[in-house]
Amino acid sequence: MTACAIEPTAADEDGDDRGDECGDECWDASGIPRNGGTVCAITADGAYAARLAPAGDCLFPERWTLDGPEPYAVPLPGNQPEEPGTEVQPMSDGRVLIRRLVDGRHAFSLLYPTGPGTGELPLGAVECPDPDTRLRLLPPAPGGEKAYALAVGRRSTAVWLVAGGAFGPEHLAMVPGRCSGGVWLDRAGRMLALDREVGGRTKAIVVDLERDGEVSPLLQIAADSDDRLLAADPDSGLLLISSDAPSPGREQRLGWGVIGSTLPVRFPECLRLPDCTVTPFAIQPGQVLMPENCGVALRVDGPAGTWFAVWRPAERQLLQLPAPEGWLAGAGLWTESGVLQLPYATREVPCGVARFAVPRGAGGTGDAGSPGAGAPVAAGGSGATGETRPGDPVRGGTVGAPGEAAPVPSPPSEPDPPVPVAPRPVPLREAPLKGRVAVG
Repeated sequence: MTACAIEPTAADEDGDDRGDECGDECWDASGIPRNGGTVCAITADGAYAARLAPAGDCLFPERWTLDGPEPYAVPLPGNQPEEPGTEVQPMSDGRVLIRRLVDGRHAFSLLYPTGPGTGELPLGAVECPDPDTRLRLLPPAPGGEKAYALAVGRRSTAVWLVAGGAFGPEHLAMVPGRCSGGVWLDRAGRMLALDREVGGRTKAIVVDLERDGEVSPLLQIAADSDDRLLAADPDSGLLLISSDAPSPGREQRLGWGVIGSTLPVRFPECLRLPDCTVTPFAIQPGQVLMPENCGVALRVDGPAGTWFAVWRPAERQLLQLPAPEGWLAGAGLWTESGVLQLPYATREVPCGVARFAVPRGAGGTGDAGSPGAGAPVAAGGSGATGETRPGDPVRGGTVGAPGEAAPVPSPPSEPDPPVPVAPRPVPLREAPLKGRVAVG
């Protein structure tokens, strides 16, 4: 585990203690924020993160720098607290995009630290005449120089460029149907995958932002199935998919495929955890032409709380691990070497990153759907060193802090009978993931 320092601002030097206004009422018994200031967005290159952090009963924007020797946070408070529903997103130059709802309009600005406090550069606003329209930011785009938003109306969905354009927010595309999700499929920030609902069915589509929002199909595992794209890796072509094709009308299953592959979509049994919701949030980059070797980090929400798991398509086991205390749930990123980094914040450590080395082949036996059942990892102080076991949190070669636990993998999965499907999906007009839905 790694701790960090808070970068001082002019307000701190002048004796402004706003960043310290968060008293005991702002934290639970474990020192974790109470008021929901835990949603965290990370740039595609992993250099910066941004979130709404707690300050008393209020929220203020905060930028994290993650690409240095130690992570550190910079508070970016404005003239007044932020309202619930405000969104923030880091840009590649270190500024933070903020979306506020002001008098029925969605106002966008870029925040940055200055000598006297927080600088703010207004970018413009988007107005949605229909009160039923919902606008939200899309995940950080590759490159980090631009930011996009999705405005979902009753019968159509608009894609907006809200930062990085020449003249403020720009309307890029209008997609028929109600869309959700949002996954980038390439490193150029051109191909955006959305999950579109039409006629009571949801299918993943691709919107080409450089061809006036031209739409093409991406997933159609079966004609009557709901097929959503949850995550994608441009290097390997790995796709993480949610579909009810294996069990029509009963449950959504988590599966995987490869862009351009003729192999079937697979739905591993090990990714089914009873009474739990499993959601991918990070894929290991740099595994060119080797999608089976990509590490996939998954958030698990169940009766025992929230924890995370690691899985690789080539392996038939799910490695379940207890989340670090104060984890900003659902946030994290992989290094190309296979180290998973999870940001966390507690009262004692307001900006930290827990690192987990999860080599290929790590595994054993354990109970599915139960985090932290393994033996505790030996504690390591600032100067402690030791051999890192699979799944151990690491910090420059040192063993993690007390309280971390050894990995608890799910037992090897048993294959389900194959399910016949239509000869699709069609990713980016390349060869389809066709054939039968297989398991494993």
